[in-house]
Amino acid sequence: MTRAIVHTAFGGAEVLHEIEISEALPGDGEVAIRVQAAGVNPIDYKLRAGLRASTPLDGPRRVGSDGAGVVTAVGAGVDGLRPGEPVAFFGARGSYATDVVVDASRVFPRPAGVSAAEGAALGIPIGTAYQALRSLAVGPGDTLLIHGGSGAVGQAAVQFAVLWGARVIATSSERRFDRVRALGATPVAYGDGLTDRVRELAPDGITVALDAAGTDEALQTSVDLVADRSRIATLVRGRDAAALGIRAFSGGSPEPLTPRQQGWRAEAVPVALALLAAGRFSIELGPALPLADAAESHRLVEAGVDGKVTLTP
Repeated sequence: MTRAIVHTAFGGAEVLHEIEISEALPGDGEVAIRVQAAGVNPIDYKLRAGLRASTPLDGPRRVGSDGAGVVTAVGAGVDGLRPGEPVAFFGARGSYATDVVVDASRVFPRPAGVSAAEGAALGIPIGTAYQALRSLAVGPGDTLLIHGGSGAVGQAAVQFAVLWGARVIATSSERRFDRVRALGATPVAYGDGLTDRVRELAPDGITVALDAAGTDEALQTSVDLVADRSRIATLVRGRDAAALGIRAFSGGSPEPLTPRQQGWRAEAVPVALALLAAGRFSIELGPALPLADAAESHRLVEAGVDGKVTLTP
């Protein structure tokens, strides 16, 4: 049997509960994984609370999409993965569980030295950051402004952009300046006067901006400082993007990701795994909770706790 976290109603964290279900076998092109860590993402609580549109509930709905573990079985047509192999995965239908079956295209070998918690932290935040920066063509010669630089997506975006040769300025609270600076960005405090502070740090101008904060201030500062609005994107305020003439990727955007953008999100996971193994990428881990404490994990993420929250079956 598999233990899994589900909900049968939309609402607060208390709607999450654990059940036992029959263990699924992998079909063609699928991989069965014994989960060692599941990543807890903001989208998880938004879907649970009904804050993000989803299909109607017609029974217990499993939660979570990112994780890491060990392969227990592979379906027909799966090459390059074998039972007993440590892996990281994304796009699962319910990673808050002891076992999960995932399409093989979303499962990647986890190198020695990359922990299960680090592997579980990749999926959504790493894929989002990587795809957004690729879509904005960030590279050498750019000065990138990231709003929300100390969050999981922001930290990933800082690191990718620095690796690709851009100069990065990232907003955060002063309490988080050391973390942002350690990743290679110049930190700047959000709040009144942000536009002027960024101008002082970048007298030659900002060429590209990525909003992972979703505040009015973030959007206005980006529009004020970046001349080419096609090089401004929000990950949070998708519904407002068109009126501002900027781009949006997920985050409530009415426009779905293109096949190429979806491909970039998948590409990000093995890229990050290789960088982690080489010591060239950093994941800030937060609290690790038992699977049964899934409700508390959602409360922590909603409260904005530092570092990536994971669940351990």
